[in-house]
Amino acid sequence: MDPITAAALAALAGGLGSEAGRQTWQGLTELVRRPFRRGSAEDADAAPQISSGESEIAALESDPADPLRAQALATALGVRAALDGEFRVLLEDWRRRAESEPEAVVHNTISGGTQNGPVVLGRDFSGLTFNVTRDTSAPEPQ
Repeated sequence: MDPITAAALAALAGGLGSEAGRQTWQGLTELVRRPFRRGSAEDADAAPQISSGESEIAALESDPADPLRAQALATALGVRAALDGEFRVLLEDWRRRAESEPEAVVHNTISGGTQNGPVVLGRDFSGLTFNVTRDTSAPEPQ
């Protein structure tokens, strides 16, 4: 399984404004909260304490712009996937579904000063026409 990058997790956590983003994040949160299963009971007793990822996901959710929190979650997910085969399969399934939902993470930015005309934010526009007339009775700003 390819690791889930910290950048992808940060982008997802930062894009929770959309319904698709919230649902994708909720899916990851539910997955992380599943019981942590490691091979046999003997392996679990002998293994060092490994994070389930719950604290890391909560930390990133509280500060999506922090790259260290995103990296900590990516590391916790990778380690858990290496130790828990069922989790690895479910995480890969979650990842495939998340990647098939391109609108799960949306970042719109308008910059560069005053916009004189319509501003349209969205995706996959074609054939748009704007009929805008300028009010010539108002004096031009100096």
